[in-house]
Amino acid sequence: MNPTQVPAGDAMPSLWDLIVSGGPLMWPLGVCSVIALAYVVERFVRLRASAIGTDGFGARVVDATRASGPAAGLQLARSESTPLARILAAHFELAARPAPEREKRLEDVATGEVKRLAANLRPLMIVYIVAPLLGLLGTVWGLIEAFATVAVKQGLGRPELLAGGVYQALVTTAAGLSIAIPAVVAYYHFKGRLERFSRRVEELYVAIDPLLDGAEARHAHS
Repeated sequence: MNPTQVPAGDAMPSLWDLIVSGGPLMWPLGVCSVIALAYVVERFVRLRASAIGTDGFGARVVDATRASGPAAGLQLARSESTPLARILAAHFELAARPAPEREKRLEDVATGEVKRLAANLRPLMIVYIVAPLLGLLGTVWGLIEAFATVAVKQGLGRPELLAGGVYQALVTTAAGLSIAIPAVVAYYHFKGRLERFSRRVEELYVAIDPLLDGAEARHAHS
């Protein structure tokens, strides 16, 4: 099938026919779709609750600290290797430091963990930006081909000569949007997960910090 050929008959074209009719720009659009899918799957696995730290684990650390002191909380925090556990462990390890220093260093640890979790979100935003632009380029290219065909064949008043180019133009536009929309939805979904994670860390900080005052006071008197 020629890339700009319109399927004959009344039957709707198949998905493969649509892809082929979109022309050469469907190749980079296909690459964009594969990249977006790969990063969506990777982020879904990496940002699931059990991988970054559950609310239940944070609550257990608070309860252990309240019941048995910072040493018990630290031991429980070190029992997991999630970002949440590492942030909480750093909080306990800095318990003897003055409050301003403890807060600053803990903020650095938390910021580093969140940045690592957010690192692979950028490709989704890049796909969201690039895919519609490729679709627009395909639209322009298809219209150029359509009007070039009319000009070469002196087809003024023969709309069927425009059909192939316009068909290709619409296919690439639809393909670009079909890739970009899920990509940006996934991006903001995962970004929302990170924001909820950050809020949870702040809540745990507020809950644990008063329990460390005793350790700070002992350090001041030593």
